[in-house]
Amino acid sequence: MFSSKPEILIVDDDVCILNVLGKIFQRSGYGVTVAEKGKEAIEKISNNQFDVALVDLALPDMEGDKLFPVINNSSPKTVKIVLTGKIERQTCIEGADVFVGKPVDPGKLLSIIDSKLKNREAETGL
Repeated sequence: MFSSKPEILIVDDDVCILNVLGKIFQRSGYGVTVAEKGKEAIEKISNNQFDVALVDLALPDMEGDKLFPVINNSSPKTVKIVLTGKIERQTCIEGADVFVGKPVDPGKLLSIIDSKLKNREAETGL
């Protein structure tokens, strides 16, 4: 599938979501990094390259979509996925590749991510 283990950054202030999704992604062959706040995510983005960024919009210190320019500057090919319970915001998110509402079906989320990574690989040869 991929030449190396894809790396995913999960940014959410809900520790249960971080733990559950982290375990699911690890079992599926992903390297997982988590952050509970936007500032923590920015630090991790500046020190690492991620294939996927799964970002909640409602973070305690900022709106999650403010991370997208930072991600684009660090790694423009990163697949950016919004994960939120604020369904009405779907049409207002700039910079997101995919919008996924909470509660999320982990199987569906994995399928979306795998599809996006395969498309990115086909387009760029990554």
